[in-house]
Amino acid sequence: MDFVPDTIIILQFAVAVFVLAITPGPDMTLFVGRALSQGRAAGFACMFGAMTGIVIHTALVALGLSALLVASPTAFWILKIFGAGYLVWLAWQALRHGSAFNPEARTGKQASLFKNWATGLGINLLNPKIILFFMTFLPQFVSPSDPHAPGKLFFLGVLFIPLSLPIVAPMVIAADKFAGLLRKSPTVTRVVDYLFAGVFSAFALKILTAQAR
Repeated sequence: MDFVPDTIIILQFAVAVFVLAITPGPDMTLFVGRALSQGRAAGFACMFGAMTGIVIHTALVALGLSALLVASPTAFWILKIFGAGYLVWLAWQALRHGSAFNPEARTGKQASLFKNWATGLGINLLNPKIILFFMTFLPQFVSPSDPHAPGKLFFLGVLFIPLSLPIVAPMVIAADKFAGLLRKSPTVTRVVDYLFAGVFSAFALKILTAQAR
């Protein structure tokens, strides 16, 4: 299988993925927040939505389309505005629907799994930093002169998902279990609401300051 990199490359890639997976980002904040407020299934739905976005980003990098997007200042600026605006909207929702972890919120109307999946997909696709990351990260493990470079890029990008699952999934499960404790303290739950809003806002600012070059 010409599209599978050498074993040493895969091992090096696995170490890099581990480091990246434990680094907090807007996607992880979303997974944990949804698991806390709506349960484990909602958290996993958001997670799988983001992973779908990873597959799309990988395909774009393998096809060279991401490079074209970043090369266009106007397109990159539009993507930053939409991405940052989406995170600010999520922050506003966290504040607007305060005390999201009380028992009444759990028994009320919740977003469907598809909607949570779409939210995870959106937060991934609208993050220009992810495009920059995949454009600079994946090529480090593939030689540009390799005739099978596109296939190897796609293979490594998809491999990112099963390698990161053992780290991300337990966080979602732990958040769901932790929700029971949060629901007993209205003060703590409100603090968490503001914490999530602050984190989303901070990531929105980081997106706006992302540079294409």
